[in-house]
Amino acid sequence: MRNKLRSLYELQEMDLRIDGLDGEKAQLLREVATLEALLADSRRKIEERRQSAQILEEEKAGLEAGLSTENDNITRSETNLREIKTQKEYQAVSKEISGAKKLISELEEQILQKITALEEISGDIARKESDLAQLEANVAAQQAEVKQKVDELEARIAADAAARETTLSALPASVVKRYTRLREQRRGVAVVEAREGNCMGCNMHLPPQLYNTLFRQDDVITCPHCQRILVMRPQQEG
Repeated sequence: MRNKLRSLYELQEMDLRIDGLDGEKAQLLREVATLEALLADSRRKIEERRQSAQILEEEKAGLEAGLSTENDNITRSETNLREIKTQKEYQAVSKEISGAKKLISELEEQILQKITALEEISGDIARKESDLAQLEANVAAQQAEVKQKVDELEARIAADAAARETTLSALPASVVKRYTRLREQRRGVAVVEAREGNCMGCNMHLPPQLYNTLFRQDDVITCPHCQRILVMRPQQEG
């Protein structure tokens, strides 16, 4: 039983180490996800600006078409003026020409506004694309660094996992089942030291008789307070 208890403690140490490595790996992967989200957000904003530019281009084209139509109308009306015989008809056509010129002035002003807005958006897109290129370079470098760290962590996890399987194979199935259940119930810590009369898992004082029994290491003994499996470290034995 002494060796089994020692194996249990070693198993706990390996599992805690694996938990820590898994935590480091998860944090690194979250960092990668954050970087990828930044890239996606930057690309989304650029696409939104491009769509805004496209809408402005279409609106500008519509205004230019209207401007062309009004210019054609003026040309046609001015031609008609030469053929008019009555004052009433002349005044009507003149009014049409005046209205068309006013509309042309308004259309030209709107077109100028669209051109100004397009120039602003074009400049904004250029700046955002420059920022994106720099961000992509930074992210690529960080991703490469993170990948190397993740690969190293996975190698260490794999080594610990192999050693864990070897340790598990030497333990009775009933003990492993008990250990696994306690790990789930006690936030990953199923085996703890008993030191100077106390359980190091919950820091509660152990009954003297129970503490003395631990030195014999002839059975699996649990803390009466937190139910974790108690072990004596090698330096405490004898």
